Amino acid sequence: MDKQHSKRRQFLRTSLSAFAGYSIGPVISSKTPTKTIKGFSRSPAIIGKAVPTIKFAVIGLNHGHIYGQTEAMLRSGGQLVSVFAPEPDLLENYTKRYSNAKVARSEAEILEDKDIQLVLSAGIPIDRAPLGLQVMQHGKDYMVDKPGIITLEQLEEVRKVQKETKQIYSIMYSERLENRATVKASELVADGAIGQVIQTIGLGPHRIRLSSRPQWFYDKKFFGGIICDIGSHQCDQFLHFTGSTEAQVVASQTGNVHYPQYPEFEDFGDVTFRGNRGTGYIRVDWFTPDGLNSWGDGRLTILGTEGYIEIRKNVDIAGRDGGNHLFLVNNKDTFYIDCQDVHLPYGDQLVHDIVNRTETAMSQEHCFLATELALRAQKMAQRLVIEKRSK
Repeated sequence: MDKQHSKRRQFLRTSLSAFAGYSIGPVISSKTPTKTIKGFSRSPAIIGKAVPTIKFAVIGLNHGHIYGQTEAMLRSGGQLVSVFAPEPDLLENYTKRYSNAKVARSEAEILEDKDIQLVLSAGIPIDRAPLGLQVMQHGKDYMVDKPGIITLEQLEEVRKVQKETKQIYSIMYSERLENRATVKASELVADGAIGQVIQTIGLGPHRIRLSSRPQWFYDKKFFGGIICDIGSHQCDQFLHFTGSTEAQVVASQTGNVHYPQYPEFEDFGDVTFRGNRGTGYIRVDWFTPDGLNSWGDGRLTILGTEGYIEIRKNVDIAGRDGGNHLFLVNNKDTFYIDCQDVHLPYGDQLVHDIVNRTETAMSQEHCFLATELALRAQKMAQRLVIEKRSK
């Protein structure tokens, strides 16, 4: 414990001295007040313990997020045992990349394998919660892509079975858990770099690429709607950064502004939240233009009583390469932090939780509350109608 506290004190001395104007990297230019700091990685969350190895399998490959989920577990010492998917093309692509994974003949083959401790899934969203129920009832933990649950009825059943089985139902909100700049922001907020958080503003634009999408993508009964789907990332971040354990939806709206050929699709949505420890606003859409060299200019602003943080998750349109850009402004100065080398702790923490039955990666209540907020915002959303301008 003393060693852990020592490392934390060293982190605080290093990072907070930088924000006071000391020990910082080169200034970008003589004309800009922004100072550049190389973001470093805090030690992995599980200090002093070797990360144990677990065995995991995959069921459902319908979203590319499954590759990020798989990589998170492999980085953390997990052993990929087997995979099942009914679509031959998706299965072929996955096994080309992960050739050691045995192709299972059925879901049941994986569920009944007593050596497998964790099941990952990025199946069609409507199928994710029903699969999770089976996984937990077979004594295994579950890590699912968002949206991990698409109706309040599913949520009620998942909560019930999770409570009965005590298995882990983890939804991988990757815009926080797999984005290095957002992980860095979590460390800074926890250390008081911007004081108490008052509000988060999360923007989740996406590129649609009509021709590459499966048919179910355009019918919200299969994915829950735009707030339920991509908005769940921002719900997670609002709760996480404000520290709210209770929250309500103040207002929400959704619309299909530009794609009348898909009447059950939504291309725009926004929500305002009020929590017991802060407020939040989110906007999600499918309007990323083709001229951007990323699928979306995802942004997060965290407003505190003593400063603010802005994250450009995927791209900095001002010209810096790559993603994971973090800007911090406080009472002393303005900083840019390059977060490319920041450690991603979620996989390590989840492995630890599976072995030790703890909640270091994400509390179960937080996981479900973020989903509940998205579902309630989706359900109560007013329909947005924007009239076309006459030429």
